[in-house]
Amino acid sequence: MEKTGSNKRRTLLKWAAAAAPASVIGCASVGTPARPQVVVVGGGWGGLGAVRTLAASGKVDITLVEPNDGFMSCPLSVLYVAGIAPASDFQRSYGVIDSLGVRRVRERVVDIDRAGRSVKTASQSIRYDFLVLATGIEYMEEALPGYAAAREQLPVGFRAFEQSAVQRQVATFLEQGGNFVITVPKPPYRCPPAPYERACMIAERMKDKGTKGKIIVVDANPNPMPPPLAKPMEAAMRELYSGQIEYLKAAEPKSIDAGRKFLATDKGDIPFQHANIILPMRAPGLIRQAGLGGRWVDVTLPTFQSSADEKIFVVGDSQGAPLPKSGHMAFGTGLQVGEQILATLAGRYKAAGLGENVTLPAAICWGKVSRTQAIMINVTASVSVGDAPQVKYQVDPAANAASSKGAMEWGRNMWQAMLG
Repeated sequence: MEKTGSNKRRTLLKWAAAAAPASVIGCASVGTPARPQVVVVGGGWGGLGAVRTLAASGKVDITLVEPNDGFMSCPLSVLYVAGIAPASDFQRSYGVIDSLGVRRVRERVVDIDRAGRSVKTASQSIRYDFLVLATGIEYMEEALPGYAAAREQLPVGFRAFEQSAVQRQVATFLEQGGNFVITVPKPPYRCPPAPYERACMIAERMKDKGTKGKIIVVDANPNPMPPPLAKPMEAAMRELYSGQIEYLKAAEPKSIDAGRKFLATDKGDIPFQHANIILPMRAPGLIRQAGLGGRWVDVTLPTFQSSADEKIFVVGDSQGAPLPKSGHMAFGTGLQVGEQILATLAGRYKAAGLGENVTLPAAICWGKVSRTQAIMINVTASVSVGDAPQVKYQVDPAANAASSKGAMEWGRNMWQAMLG
């Protein structure tokens, strides 16, 4: 890469390392009536960004509602899915969060009572003064007839801890061979480079093991997503894996028959032995039940407040702004929202004026195409209040070793910032 790219990467990595709060200042015990109550729903990248900022202040009581007992990163977990690294490389304990005085509830939120300012789980009601929703995504199973009846056979693997089911499928394919179908939905969906990344990393393992067969990437889009990534990603698939990957553009899945093992598309039926069906996505049903949006949560930029309720902030992939759905952006948004809540409580928050240009959280992600090569994608965004956000992409012109090394450094720094 050019020297300027290396400098930018170092700057981004330093930012990630610096994002972790250095200390916790005077955390009061949970339940102190005089302190504002902030509830964070979701212990992924976005939720942890908010929790770390809020906990470092010592000014609020925080409840984190997260059904999983630990964290697993979706970014970079393709190395586990492809059988290159163990799952433990991408997992972390919530022990640091517990040590910050955060109350952690291992349950799922089933209802948001906006009028009463509380969230409800199966066993309790939790009051809030501010609510941060980092609920992630759910799959639109109805978008592909035949999928719901076969979901256990066809794991998507785009949510934490679901990667194990896909990893088992990949391991079986690498032993047995045949056709392995990977579908790509139209955006918006979580981590646009991920389907192509999976195809490349599995293809590399095919070459290692001499697996007979091919990976068929059935892309509903005319080119790899996001558009600035199209040329380097398609070049990587063609130049590195012409014998392993067949790339079908603008081929939209119409139905699937898991018994007969056929995927019907608008370009004909595709037989398969193994499949990773990546479905269209949306915010969880909890959002629609609470009147916060339709497919995605309606938010106001640059605050990421719900358009329907100023006491609710939305971070991560469930928010509906035209911004990348990536872990890095989710974490940065969580940090920003935590700061906004604290400034509001202190009477220091000043809303941006109409037409004022405001920088939004940045995003960096990586498309791994082999153990030693990756494509860096750096996204910056800003918004003039009242207008649509302006999003700019900087993408490596080709996969390279420096970005592969940078991806792992970035991952370690981000996990440290969240849970170190």
